[in-house]
Amino acid sequence: MSNATSSRASVASVPFTVADISALAKSLRTAFASAEKVPGQVQMLNWLAKAAGYQNYQSLLVHSGQRSATAETVANPSAQLVAATERAKLKVPKTELDASLSAHGAKALTQFSVDGKLTRWPHKFVVQRIAMWGLWIRFDSKRKYSEKDVNSVLNAWHLFGDHATLRRELVNMDLLARKPDCSVYWKQPQQPSDEIQAFLRALRKQPAV
Repeated sequence: MSNATSSRASVASVPFTVADISALAKSLRTAFASAEKVPGQVQMLNWLAKAAGYQNYQSLLVHSGQRSATAETVANPSAQLVAATERAKLKVPKTELDASLSAHGAKALTQFSVDGKLTRWPHKFVVQRIAMWGLWIRFDSKRKYSEKDVNSVLNAWHLFGDHATLRRELVNMDLLARKPDCSVYWKQPQQPSDEIQAFLRALRKQPAV
């Protein structure tokens, strides 16, 4: 089976409806106009989901009931611990991971694949804030980046095709800074909190990170 066929086979079949086809067309036109290259399948799915009012394709799957806990834990083995404790409505046992890793930090960790890539945009704001540090560490503090360069780094370290949101959030969190005309970006020096340091230690311990 080719890679393309395998990728198509892995996408769930879900119902898709929009209230306003004109709004859908406008949304897709805007997305295509801002794209730097022909979008991949995942990026197209994210665009369509956003046009229908969802945060991204993963959010559409959740609302349609197609994304199962089993599928999530297969994609990220570290999710098994969190999934089990969440079902029991318990906090993540810190002794299972890192004594200083918070429950939100453990949840943020499950948003990353075993090779350190952000697999989805977290639903909870507090988890989003922690997860962004996992992208901040991918930038070189001694280097200046063009917007295209920033996008390249982000695309190498996330899997849901929305580098624009990630780039904006890094700037909003003061993890990246940029010139007013967006011509140059750079990594902001930061002193992560104890919670963030524990999260980053756990992320770095994953294979190939």
